Amino acid sequence: MAAQPLLDSKQTVEVVRGIRTEVVCTAFANTLLVVVTQYGKMGTLVSVEPDVVADGMSKPLITTKVLLGEDEPLVHICARHLVTSVSQEAGNKSVLLAMALKDKSVEGIQTLQEVIRRCRVW
Repeated sequence: MAAQPLLDSKQTVEVVRGIRTEVVCTAFANTLLVVVTQYGKMGTLVSVEPDVVADGMSKPLITTKVLLGEDEPLVHICARHLVTSVSQEAGNKSVLLAMALKDKSVEGIQTLQEVIRRCRVW
């Protein structure tokens, strides 16, 4: 009988808008870890938490908090766009996002969303 892995994890390497990009997604019991790097390092660490949903709202509000790295508005915007759908698809799990991006353009973020979805472990 083959041993089951302790954690479900997937990774991929793709060229996104001319930049080599690595993505790793790992599912823990109550949190997902998503690493997106174009520098080969973890970079800024952001906690993405779904808030309690009020009655009648279909989508939860998302709170982002920079745990390590530069706390600037663009970091929060990128984090929300990259992993909000991941959190929702996983049943509103918390996501710990590590990102080190050279390209933070709208097109780059949209492409990265698709790459993250292909590494689905939730």
